[in-house]
Amino acid sequence: MAVKVYNTLTRRKEDLVPIEPGKLGIYVCGITVYDLCHIGHARSSVAFDTIVRYLRFRGFDVKYVKNFTDVDDKIINRANAENITIKEVTEKYIAEHNRDMDALGVERPTIAPKATEHINGMIELISKLQEKGLAYVSDGDVYYAVDKFRHYGKLSGRNIEDMLAGARVEVGDKKRNPMDFALWKASKENEPWWDSPWGKGRPGWHIECSVMSMHFLGTTFDIHGGGEDLVFPHHENEIAQSEGATGQTFARYWLHNGFIKINSEKMSKSLGNVFSIRDILDKYHPETLRLFILQTHYRSPIDFSDESLAEARAGMDRFYTALKAAKDALAKGETAAGDDPKGKELLEKSASLKERFIEAMDDDFNTARAIGYLFDGTRSVNAYLKELGNKGGTPPLANAIKEIKCLGNVLGLFLDDPDDYFREDRDREARKLGIDIAEIEKLILERNDARASKDWKRADEIRKALAARKISIKDAASGTTWKIE
Repeated sequence: MAVKVYNTLTRRKEDLVPIEPGKLGIYVCGITVYDLCHIGHARSSVAFDTIVRYLRFRGFDVKYVKNFTDVDDKIINRANAENITIKEVTEKYIAEHNRDMDALGVERPTIAPKATEHINGMIELISKLQEKGLAYVSDGDVYYAVDKFRHYGKLSGRNIEDMLAGARVEVGDKKRNPMDFALWKASKENEPWWDSPWGKGRPGWHIECSVMSMHFLGTTFDIHGGGEDLVFPHHENEIAQSEGATGQTFARYWLHNGFIKINSEKMSKSLGNVFSIRDILDKYHPETLRLFILQTHYRSPIDFSDESLAEARAGMDRFYTALKAAKDALAKGETAAGDDPKGKELLEKSASLKERFIEAMDDDFNTARAIGYLFDGTRSVNAYLKELGNKGGTPPLANAIKEIKCLGNVLGLFLDDPDDYFREDRDREARKLGIDIAEIEKLILERNDARASKDWKRADEIRKALAARKISIKDAASGTTWKIE
């Protein structure tokens, strides 16, 4: 069965057929590096990270390119406001971006180019467009002549005549047509600049992605992705520039992730409802955020709220509770299954799980359905563990857990050890409640010493003192653990 993707360009699902068998070139528009990443960035990054993970799982050799825009008005404004260089701003926020993505389990792209590394390529492409009559110079700026490209609007479905209706060129505007967009901007005071045939200046936003994608993936490549908000004008303009210059198809498949809403409202700095990834991960395990994002199909909008994150956390707890129980059972020693009809049933369900998971993900990366199947697999494991009772693990159990973890890893889930997951989540909750983790650990050590010396009175006093603070403890052969009730 072929992987099917929804192509924004054709507005339908299509079989994914690579240009070169077994290989895929993917370009995704990255961030403008002037601030910390927010939940919207997390949505796009997790969506395309999962798509790339799955395509590699299906055997494709994927070359994944995702850029950094490191010259832009917002970057210049930040540098001027903080009285630092543009390079200092961009280096700082590229490092912060990588830190957030690493925390989220987002794998690094194959190549992460910066726009300023490709200025010469941008000048070459603009020159080619000018030679073909698709670009013109106006007072040091260079603009793309939209009405010269007859396919303009094919990605967004917009009609250029309709877009022009009611639009007008303002007095003093350098553009011939209100829909024309800047390829090169003449330099202004306190802005970075590069020499060009049109004088000192810097590139427009749209040109950079055309140049970087074609530089690394060729004039025609397989998949171009990004957020839904980039369909128009950014991706529409990329097509016009690239295909206008080369006369060839730019990207064959266009994939776009949906928006994030905050408590049913559009995310906006003016509304004060923009949450950084850093803030969210202070409160929730990274896999909780991934699960929250992936429980909705990547093309659909997501409504972000504390309630929805709490539900995702409960879901991750269910997964890891089953993984923990299976780990403990297998730690007792794996026993031969023997005449184990329930084990045989579990093996069959595990095989079916992989088939259903692939069927869901082959259908335009339907992570919501795939996660539902993983929950089914977890329920089967729990039912089998109940049958085992206190016995050690069996080959069917080991196989089922291996399968669940393997498929979960494709989604960037179940990467943690269950004990580490619960400890990290507990410590995160403790910090949120202002609980001194070091003090709790010290009291537990004191209690263990008291138990070792058979000072049962002191050990009981500590247990009661912890209980009064809503801290419960559990003694096991592997040691004493605690959690917040």
